[in-house]
Amino acid sequence: MSSVGLIIGLISGAGATVVAQRFLIKSKSQEIIKNAEIEAENIRKERALQSKEKFLKQKEEHEESIREREKRMQSNEDRYRAKEKTLNQKLEDLNRKEKEAEKSKADYEVKASALELRQQELDKIQQKQVAELSKISNLSPEDAKKDLMTALTDEARTAAMSTIKEITEEAKLNANKEARKIVIQSIQRVATEQAIENAVSVFNIESDEVKGRIIGREGRNIRALEAATGVEIIVDDTPEAIILSCFDPVRREIARLSLHQLVSDGRIHPARIEEVVAKTRKQLDEEIAETGRRTCIDLGIHGLHPELMRMVGRMKYRSSYGQNLLQHSREVANLCAIMAAELGLNVKLAKRAGLLHDIGKVPDEEPELPHAILGMKIAEKFGEKGDVLNAIGAHHDEIEMTTLISPIVQVCDAISGARPGARREIVEAYIKRIKELENLALSYEGVSSAYAIQAGRELRVLVEAEKVSDQRSEELSFTISQRIQTEMTYPGQVKVTVIREKRSVNYAK
Repeated sequence: MSSVGLIIGLISGAGATVVAQRFLIKSKSQEIIKNAEIEAENIRKERALQSKEKFLKQKEEHEESIREREKRMQSNEDRYRAKEKTLNQKLEDLNRKEKEAEKSKADYEVKASALELRQQELDKIQQKQVAELSKISNLSPEDAKKDLMTALTDEARTAAMSTIKEITEEAKLNANKEARKIVIQSIQRVATEQAIENAVSVFNIESDEVKGRIIGREGRNIRALEAATGVEIIVDDTPEAIILSCFDPVRREIARLSLHQLVSDGRIHPARIEEVVAKTRKQLDEEIAETGRRTCIDLGIHGLHPELMRMVGRMKYRSSYGQNLLQHSREVANLCAIMAAELGLNVKLAKRAGLLHDIGKVPDEEPELPHAILGMKIAEKFGEKGDVLNAIGAHHDEIEMTTLISPIVQVCDAISGARPGARREIVEAYIKRIKELENLALSYEGVSSAYAIQAGRELRVLVEAEKVSDQRSEELSFTISQRIQTEMTYPGQVKVTVIREKRSVNYAK
């Protein structure tokens, strides 16, 4: 019983505990539900408040946009009203001007009608007067007009002839005076140095020991140098100096520059000599081109063909009757420019013609044409204008002058050459004789080059070994000497030396 009662008591206690737990859970559930309801209500209120605030904000923005739109519409309306007012005012002005124009037109038509009536009246009066004059003079209007025109023409012709005669006489009186004045002013405004060419250059050395190296063993170096340059090299007792003798300034300059390079380098032997001479000849060609370019720049002459520019540079090493050709041409160009300016002609064209007038003296080959005609053909080949061509060709009266620049170039050429000491006839004749000697030798087949040395007393002829034999060399020497004796005039005697040299060259690889 006790066990059973114990069990029943335990069960009763357990039931009470469960009931108590259920009550507790129910109480907590109700509390949670109540809290949830309160929280939900708070959330609802908060959401409602947020929605209301958002609505109010959107409403305020909408009202602001409406106010802005109304403001813009009002501004546009005001602007349109102002434009409408301006247009109305312009329209009123236009209507007023149109009325004024119509009124002016009406006034003009009235005045035109009155003027037409007045003109008709004047025509009637004039016809009446003409009829009366015709009746009095027994001449028709056409005859009277013709007689009046004839009388006026004769009177004008007489007055014109008298005026022309007076002008011609005055021009004759003043022409010579003005011409002399222009020539004197042109000469006074040009100061060109006088340069007289000779046939000798002096090469200065530091010591006489260099002379032995230049001569070389058994004279082979000096012979190679003379053969390569065509210049006679005179090594004598003159202290610290070697004389280079040749009529051609270009050859002398090549020999001088080659000697300078050989002495500075220290290596002097035949192969090196030929190499340096070839290189120096090329450098001199470049220097000639630069001289021509610099001359054109100094004179302000533009657009000259490069070949003509190079020929202008070569004038530096040419002479005319002992006068340096480049200096002479520069002087003529400046004189032409001054005279053209005095006479109101084209200064640049005159200066261009003055510089190029002796261009026919520069080419190496010398055809039978006079240098003026040859220069004109050369300038024409390289695109010079007709005025320049005529001035070049006519400056020695070989062709007829057709432009005003031609007599200017002729006069300036005479002025430049006529100054005391500017030219020497003897030097020109000497150089011409030396060139004829060389050209005579070059006319034979197999001759590669010919050099007149010792002032024309010796002619060295270099022949090609493949074309000329030893026997032919002897015959050639005799033939040339006979031709010189029979065809040329020369002082003393001329030694003809024919040189035939055979070279064999191979390379070890």
